[in-house]
Amino acid sequence: TWYFWVLCLLLLLFLTSCDCGRGRDWAHHGAPIFADLSVRELKAVRSYLHNIPELGLTSAQDHNLKKNSILLMELHLPKKHEALRALDRGQARPSRQARVVVQFGNQTKPNITEYIVGPLPTPNYHQVKTFKGSKPVRFESRPITKVEYEHVEDLLVKIATKAHKLLEKLTGGFSYINCTDRCLTFSDIAPRGLEPGERRSWIMLQKFVEGYFIHPIGFEVLINHQDLDPEKWTVEKVWFNSMYFDSVEELLERYEQGVLEIPILPDQDDIYSTYIPRGPSHTQTDIHGPKLVEPQGRRYHIDRNFVEYAGWSFSYRVRSSAGLQVFDLRFNGERIAYEISLQEAIAFYAGDTPAAMQTKYIDAGWAMGSSSFELAPGIDCPEIATFVDLYHFFDTDKPVRHKNALCIFEMTTGMPLRRHFNSNFSGGYNFYAGLENTVLVLRTTSTVYNYDYIWDFLFYQNGVVEVRVSATGYIHATFFTPNGLNYGTKVFHYVLGNLHTHLIHFKVDLDIAGRENSFETIDLKYVNFTNPWSPKHFVVQSKLHRTEHKTEKSAAFRFGKKFPRYTHFYNPNEKNKWGHHKGYRIQFNSHAHTVLPRGWREENGISWARYPLAVTRHRDSESSSSSIYTQNDPWEPAVSFEDYIRNDEDLVKQDLVAWVTVGFLHVPHSEDIPNTATPGNAVGFFLRPFNFFDEDPSLSSRSTVIVRPGPNRAPQVQRWTPATVGHCVTDKPFFYNGTYVGV
Repeated sequence: TWYFWVLCLLLLLFLTSCDCGRGRDWAHHGAPIFADLSVRELKAVRSYLHNIPELGLTSAQDHNLKKNSILLMELHLPKKHEALRALDRGQARPSRQARVVVQFGNQTKPNITEYIVGPLPTPNYHQVKTFKGSKPVRFESRPITKVEYEHVEDLLVKIATKAHKLLEKLTGGFSYINCTDRCLTFSDIAPRGLEPGERRSWIMLQKFVEGYFIHPIGFEVLINHQDLDPEKWTVEKVWFNSMYFDSVEELLERYEQGVLEIPILPDQDDIYSTYIPRGPSHTQTDIHGPKLVEPQGRRYHIDRNFVEYAGWSFSYRVRSSAGLQVFDLRFNGERIAYEISLQEAIAFYAGDTPAAMQTKYIDAGWAMGSSSFELAPGIDCPEIATFVDLYHFFDTDKPVRHKNALCIFEMTTGMPLRRHFNSNFSGGYNFYAGLENTVLVLRTTSTVYNYDYIWDFLFYQNGVVEVRVSATGYIHATFFTPNGLNYGTKVFHYVLGNLHTHLIHFKVDLDIAGRENSFETIDLKYVNFTNPWSPKHFVVQSKLHRTEHKTEKSAAFRFGKKFPRYTHFYNPNEKNKWGHHKGYRIQFNSHAHTVLPRGWREENGISWARYPLAVTRHRDSESSSSSIYTQNDPWEPAVSFEDYIRNDEDLVKQDLVAWVTVGFLHVPHSEDIPNTATPGNAVGFFLRPFNFFDEDPSLSSRSTVIVRPGPNRAPQVQRWTPATVGHCVTDKPFFYNGTYVGV
């Protein structure tokens, strides 16, 4: 009967290969579901809405604030179960739709309304989109636009004209008006007020030189710009060199009386904020440093937004509002996650000046996703990377092309994925084996004014996914005051680098061997028992302690509380070869902590920041943890993450979503001049298989090298890739001796 079992095995292998191939085809077929809106689709949606008379839409660039115009357009994702019909059964894809944010300023009661428009590419319907609980969106919570900034500029010109003599003396000849190369500029602070319905912004003036973010001049004004008639805007407060005034006129009156202390800002060192090299160099400048190469070409495949590499496949998009997302993530055709996506990034500051103490940046409110700009080959991404253009529609009348704003590349980490030297303890070895660690990197960036975030998804050969953000760019600096040292570090003449905390929020919709998943934490506890082979002694050792979390409140872990060692998502219905539930775990690389006490005014808008990890049941109505409106109304936000947990739903054998918060405290220091560097400023998390496979899946890699001593101890190399790498790296064949002798 042996041949019967052989036939059964062959049939099983054939069916398995068919399932893998079919899964790959369905994933490829479904990828367009998640693709960002094309130029054609964006233009079609705009044309459709502008042709609806009752909407009364006009150009976003119309200088009038009392207008109805489109603020944002991006893809509206279908419900998960609709997408899965295409991804898992090869059925027809759901029709594509757009999410459109319209600001209605030209009516009695201005409001923000969101629409779902479809089907694309030829729309013929639109319907109002609401948030969970049908929470309204206050008009004052809308993101600020270029046109509104133009009116802010106009008001600043009036202010600066009045204060021209003072500003010129203060800065050594810099001016906001009638200037050429010695100009002033400004940065605005959010949230814009202290309670819902306000639109009041602190504005600080800076020297307009390269790196102007770290050139504050000590002049800050509070502007009330709530009214849609800019002629009615007012200056409510002025801060100058640690003193508050009720108006510009009051400040100037004190100045004319000669009772104001005027610090004279040095300008001979303006180079300090530039990238111009300075100081002694100890590196050769006539040759380049190491470069990444692909000796025989690329080992990954891209078809529009569908990517395949070393068993991995996934779809991606860059949401204009919030940024990078990965969908339908599979390994060897088996889905691991339906979605891994960036949700929000915040930087909450402290300081002595009003601008500093008010700064609580919530970056989706600045269209963080559309702040993805061109990547430089050889610096932002290796020269050999595949560069992709992105298209955004935010505060514009036509799609904007962001050239080479996303890159994909394979790289070597310079660290083996695994290796072993098996010594014979006699000056030689029994064998050496190793596997190089190559990963596929999906990368884009967000430059939200001063800060640059580098967003990475890394896909390893052993079934591990790393999600990482690296922070760089300019620190947010304010004018130095002696009391400011309680809130940061002096980094230059009259410049204080303000302390702040970065928190980043991600959504991780895991589908481990299917949608019926459960969640447990694993910790250790000590056990004490009689030593079985020496009864007069005791053994104290650690023992696994598992806790199943059955409800959402149980699975919401607060900052400040003990966090479990392992957070494990698994399928109770599926086991690996050794009888363990197939699972993945989330491993943190983070130094995050809370930024405000629970329930404090602005903290309500970032309730997700209470938890390093919260696990909820998947709901299409709980698609995002934040919104573009939270920045300017964090007090009563349109999206409240805490509502996702409050109903305390069952988590056993359910479709689970993990919400992950990572981050770090940044106390600026002199080495942050001119820029914050990435080493030590990268945080994120790993998705690591935990009994999902029967063995390390990277065993399938043919990049493994094994060396054994042959006759006369001559090394015998076993490998499955070419013996030589190629002339661009080295023409010499691989060599390994492995002996060690006395000298």
